[in-house]
Amino acid sequence: MVRTVVGLRLSEWGLERVAESVLLIVAELVTNAVRVAAEREVRVRCVREVRSVLVAVWDPSEERPVTRPVMGPGDFGADARALEDGYDDGTGGWGLPLVQALASECGVTEVVPGKWVWARVSC
Repeated sequence: MVRTVVGLRLSEWGLERVAESVLLIVAELVTNAVRVAAEREVRVRCVREVRSVLVAVWDPSEERPVTRPVMGPGDFGADARALEDGYDDGTGGWGLPLVQALASECGVTEVVPGKWVWARVSC
């Protein structure tokens, strides 16, 4: 639903050319926020700036986002547990590097309670 609302807003602003990047960033930030919010509220902001779009997602957790270290091909191997429901093979954590690659700027602003995780995309 968030992707749809933000996508419509970007269309209203005539910013379809950055929609793919902005929507991917929003999806990553919201996914992270929902994961740490533990059934509590999350908030999303999308602001049109002069030369960019600012997206920000708030969650009530004081935990700062963590980027996992870069892994190489030798770090992966066959694991039969990968077929089990809910199995976490530890290869997640690529959302923030993806956000960093797509955004012109990104960061975390701590508030009480919680934090805003934000990204700016040039347009």
